[in-house]
Amino acid sequence: MDPLFIARLQFATTTTIHFLFVLVTLGLVTLLVGLQTAWVITGKETYQRLTRFWGTLYVINYVLGIATGIVMEFQFGLNWSGLSRYVGNVFGAPLAMETLVAFFLESTFLGMWIFGWHRLRRGVHLALLYGVAITAYASVFWIMVANSWLQNPVGYELRDGVAHLTDFSALLSNPTFTMAIWHVIFAALTTGGVLMAAVSAGHLLRRTADHQLFRTSLRIGLPTAVVSATLALWFGFAQEDGVALAQPTKLGDEQAKAAAVADFTARFGPGDYLPPALAGTTMEIMIMIGFTIWCAILLLPLLYRDWIIRLRFPLHLLLFAVPLPFIAAICGWLTREVGRQPWAAYGLLQTRDAVSPVDGGVMLASFLGFSLLLGALAVANWMLFARHAARGAADPAIGRPPGGDADRSDTRPESLFA
Repeated sequence: MDPLFIARLQFATTTTIHFLFVLVTLGLVTLLVGLQTAWVITGKETYQRLTRFWGTLYVINYVLGIATGIVMEFQFGLNWSGLSRYVGNVFGAPLAMETLVAFFLESTFLGMWIFGWHRLRRGVHLALLYGVAITAYASVFWIMVANSWLQNPVGYELRDGVAHLTDFSALLSNPTFTMAIWHVIFAALTTGGVLMAAVSAGHLLRRTADHQLFRTSLRIGLPTAVVSATLALWFGFAQEDGVALAQPTKLGDEQAKAAAVADFTARFGPGDYLPPALAGTTMEIMIMIGFTIWCAILLLPLLYRDWIIRLRFPLHLLLFAVPLPFIAAICGWLTREVGRQPWAAYGLLQTRDAVSPVDGGVMLASFLGFSLLLGALAVANWMLFARHAARGAADPAIGRPPGGDADRSDTRPESLFA
């Protein structure tokens, strides 16, 4: 058994599963901030109940997502000791910032927000949610800074065969980072918008009691998905020139590819320095799905006079669209990561030199154990998310009044077209 192949497979599996949690977390927290802000400003019960409902779903995803993140971090020390030793002085700084933000600040703000209902003033309680959102964005920011350095090493020097950071500002102006971060953010917002629209569509199709509530969230989720998909596509195409310059073997023209291969051969010896064809295929799938989601712009006029609800067929389309942003995100990640192969740090450290000197059997056991654990967390998250989403907004766990008395206000059955 080839330890390198198994290590790469484990990295792909663990980071893919964790990234799906990140998409939902970042997308939902942004929408959640908008809902609670609208509640604080207008005082309308509709926004308060939507905040509680979507807040419950957000917390479910966040808690299990943190668990997948912790499990994923272990593999850097277990499987990629060569990478840690070679680039740890550069790579460690943004990862440390991300850990501080995600596992301390963000979790603290979220815990205070969860237990602050009915105990804190509305403005203070809202500020805590803003803190959760800001730290969530900061976490993604630092992860992308670290990953972008692997895509295009900048601001460093080699001393005794080890990379040392010499210019921190170069990390923040890295061309593989500046556009990619926005692409990831809008991909997450697209995911959040599609989820909100789809869950709302499901309740409207089932004619559950809270018609007005989910009519409102449908009118928020669908435009969010369309606008975010448009911007995700734009930033995706906008980063192509920068990637072609930084990674000519991925997106450069034939002349640039030949020059890069000649340079790598001179420095590292003969080898296959062109990325697998998979990277091109996944990019095409990602673009195709992005345009498919963008076509939901055709549904926006149907929001007028609730035609989207009366026709019902568009609601079914929204339900079928749920997997699309997740598939597109996985394809985008594969394009980015597989496209830089055979490099762990592009042009500096080959993947074969980054893997730990571990026996293939041990590596396989690690892969199976990690994959089963992360798979179980993903399944548990989906089951809990689906169960609480299907229950509706009659009495979400988040924001329940002290003493356990359910908030049954404004839950009377209504006609679908009232």
